[in-house]
Parts: sequence; C-alpha cells; structure tokens
Amino acid sequence: MFTLLADGRDEVVQGLTVPAGEKVLGWERKPHGWCLGDACIPAFRAAAAETAAGTDLVAFAGLLGRGVVVDHDERLIAIGDARTISPEEAPEFELDGFRLGGLRGTKVALVFWASWCGCRYDLPAWELLHRELSPDGFSVVSVSLDRNREDAAPWIEDVTHPALVDTEGAVAEMYGVINVPTVVWIDEEGRVARPQDTMTATDTFREMNGLSSEAATAALRRWVVEGESGLSEQAVREHLRVPTEEERLARLHARLAAWLFRRGRADAARGHARRAAELAPHDVAIRRGLMPLDGVDPFGEDYFRLRAELEASGTPIYRPLSDWAGSGDVTGESRVAAHGTWVPKSDS
Repeated sequence: MFTLLADGRDEVVQGLTVPAGEKVLGWERKPHGWCLGDACIPAFRAAAAETAAGTDLVAFAGLLGRGVVVDHDERLIAIGDARTISPEEAPEFELDGFRLGGLRGTKVALVFWASWCGCRYDLPAWELLHRELSPDGFSVVSVSLDRNREDAAPWIEDVTHPALVDTEGAVAEMYGVINVPTVVWIDEEGRVARPQDTMTATDTFREMNGLSSEAATAALRRWVVEGESGLSEQAVREHLRVPTEEERLARLHARLAAWLFRRGRADAARGHARRAAELAPHDVAIRRGLMPLDGVDPFGEDYFRLRAELEASGTPIYRPLSDWAGSGDVTGESRVAAHGTWVPKSDS
C-alpha cells in the first residue's frame, strides 16, 4: 500500500502498478488508448506503461509529462502537474473552491505571499487596490504559500478578493514561484502580461528590498486603466521563468516533506527537505516555507544563514523585472544586482 499525493489530494493505492480496468490519475483505458475528456494517449504510446499485471503508475505519469518522486521506505508517491506557465497561457487552476478561469474577461494580479514573509503586511494595500480597480475590470487574487492554512488565516480574514492558501505548493509549481512576494499579471484573455515580478504594495521594507511601491502600483493602475503593461510581448517571453525539471522535482520532495512533517515523521521529512534544497538551492519559497513545519523560526538564525548562503553564491533574493518606467525593453539586471542580496535587519 502506498499513499499517493497528486492533484491536490492524497489517497491510498495498492502499489506502483494499477490493476487492469482501473483509472490511472483520472485517465480511463479505452480500445484506442487512454482518455481523459477529449484528450487521449494512443494505445501504441501507452503500451510503454502497460504490463500484464496492469499499468505502471510512474511510467504512465511520465507519458503525461508529470514528474514523480517515490519514497519506498515511507510508502509515499508524489506526482506533479504537467501544466506550467507560458506567455500565451497562465495555467488554469482550482483551489479552495476558486477557479482562475472564472475571471476570464478580467485583468488579474496573482499575488503570492506567505505569513513567514514581511509581504504579509502588504495584503491590506492589495485589498484596497482590488476595491479601487474592480470597477475597471480588475481583481487581485492572493495566494499564500503557507504549508499550514492556520498560519495564513489571520491575514486574510476580512478581505473581499479571492484569497487562497496553496498548502501543497501546486500553484507555486505551475507559476515558477521561488520566493515571495511574487506577482504575475494576467490579462483578460488569460495571457501573461507581466511575468514573475518582485512587486510590493507598500514601502514597509523598502530599506531592505529597495523597491518602490508607489512606482509599482502606478504601473498597475496604468495597466488596468490604459492597458499598458510596460513590457512588450518579446520582453514577457525573455523574462518569464519557466520551472526547470530540477525545480519541479524539488517541489515534489517538498510536498512529501510537508506531508511527513504533519504526521510527526520528522526524520524522513528532513531527508526530503534536504533533497529539495539540493535540487533547487535558490528556491527560498521551499526552504523557508518548510521551516515552521520543522519547528524552526522562519525569521530566525536559520533563515539568515540561508540568506548568507545565497549571498555568497551570488543568488538574488529579490527578482524585480524593472523600475516600472514603462519601457518594454528593460531587463532589471541592475536592480537585481543592487538589491538581490540585501540582508535585512528586521522581519522580512
């Protein structure tokens, strides 16, 4: 018996081979192949995952382009999502009863944050922007990366915008989010208008991150009201962060670590947390996000050691795209160099 973590839920399965006649990850075997809705994998391709005993779960996930991590000792399997961000399409997702596609026809600022980040103090400002610009066809959608829903709850009690908690890191995986705050702009047709950007809505930590919320929110208003995002289509393509295979596998190890931490199996959980850090050492969202589950203060010495490690390797903490000057050919490299490894003196 294994516990399968996939598609935002966990379920018990008999093993790594699914008996003939049963669905696999929602796909059903038909005479001409495996089908899910209108999508089908031809029988000749699916044959690589089929055996006399049934369907090899890991091989089948590979056919779908979904990453897999198996922990045989803990009898756990984590399977990732094949969907990922592209300039033409922001990945559809459903979380906490909210479906992104339900906002088609509306401009969206997808705001990733966490209770372990100073950016939690920006949420009231994002809420005000949501209320101000809603009449212009705009919505804020905030996504907490907290692994415990209770940690995020106090910060989103009174908001009117869709406020989601991505406890499994699935949305962060699709959108290539490696730290918070990260904001993605999505236009009315579901295309990425501005890729992953370190954007603030207040100047609470400007001393540490060097970012101007006034410039950022002015750019947001310009995009909502005038349709000018400040980036050309080519610039969006150049700056879009598409998750690497290593980053996606790191997310799966983090998912296993979180599941194990929640059940008191700390030693096994730490092994997966270490593997996630090896695969994606720059992914602060994974490494810092797991700290509270391990009883570690995400604002304490371990976090500052992580920052020092990244600083020593030249890895930026903050990744702003530009100074929001409205130019379509900015790179933001100078800002990353100037502010990417600033070590804070307080809670951020």
